[in-house]
Amino acid sequence: MKDEVILKVENLKKSYGKFRAVKGVSFEVKKGEIFGLLGPNGAGKTTTLEMIEGLRKIDSGKAEIAGMSVSEHTEKIKSIIGVQLQASSFFDFLSLSELLKFFGNLYGRNVDPERILAEVELKDKKKVYVKTLSGGQKQRFSIASALVNKPQILFLDEPTTGLDPQARRHLWELIKSIRGKGMTIVITTHYMDEAEYLCDRVGVMDNGKIISLDTPDALINQLVKKGFKKKIINKGASLEDVFLNLTGKHLRD
Repeated sequence: MKDEVILKVENLKKSYGKFRAVKGVSFEVKKGEIFGLLGPNGAGKTTTLEMIEGLRKIDSGKAEIAGMSVSEHTEKIKSIIGVQLQASSFFDFLSLSELLKFFGNLYGRNVDPERILAEVELKDKKKVYVKTLSGGQKQRFSIASALVNKPQILFLDEPTTGLDPQARRHLWELIKSIRGKGMTIVITTHYMDEAEYLCDRVGVMDNGKIISLDTPDALINQLVKKGFKKKIINKGASLEDVFLNLTGKHLRD
């Protein structure tokens, strides 16, 4: 259903001693949507995601996924979500196929590693170790590992940080293709072009709060109506476009 809410967050708070990392965050995510949490480093994006995922205790407020409370049904929630972390560690001496089978066993699922690896364009790497992969390949495998349990909602925490332009653009298309199969995706990023390209709606976070929430187009239009004008004239292309035009868009795996 187009407007069915799969994730509901109400007045979520988290403190570490006297430091208030998250100060009452509320938002909803609709089924089949790509929703972005944007903000500078330290805004509270990752802490918010970790509470929703059941990885960090909620001080107050609540988060519900598919109608279930994260605090009350933590283990059940973990079985229906997929999580790609900013930094992932894998066993050094298991191949990609063996790792996916291992993760499948943790969920009590028989998985087809080749099918999952094909989804992230790593089928030809099924017998290699993670440590031999490039940065972009590691990010794609991290997403593959998050898809093992066929999650209802996929969480991606700054998935393109540190990637070159080719790998970054390629990961964007991968994320769109996963959503195209009906999956809901929540993504954190501080790359605004990434959010504008991928997200149906975004929540802008700063200092532990969501300070604005709407579609990227609506937020841009609101700013323009206030009389905002760019100091640099838009030339119809960026330096990244020049780079990709000169070097090609194919992956350098």
